[in-house]
Amino acid sequence: MKVLVVDDEQLVRWFLQRALTKKGYKVTVVSSTQEAEVLLRQEDYDLIISDLRMPTGDGAPFINRIVETDNHPPVIACSAYITPELDKEFRLKGVYTLKKPFKLSELEEALQKVFSF
Repeated sequence: MKVLVVDDEQLVRWFLQRALTKKGYKVTVVSSTQEAEVLLRQEDYDLIISDLRMPTGDGAPFINRIVETDNHPPVIACSAYITPELDKEFRLKGVYTLKKPFKLSELEEALQKVFSF
């Protein structure tokens, strides 16, 4: 399974790449939604994990564009700024949320939930 990770924080990209690779996923990491948009036009992914607040662009519109397409991959939104309202809004769209900082066990739980649909 191919996973696209979009996060401006190098440590988060490293953590996710390492954790997901150990679980057998093929992981591509980028630091902006612009880079992610280019890759999504070139390749299909089985999962997208995206930060919400990045200096190069807001992740929420990026995620919304993904979930508005037919047959989109599951999406996990991760941010330190996830409010209960935002969590509810995303869950109604089928997007799972992870509040930063998160533990490996929380990532594993999110993976189980998004792939159980």
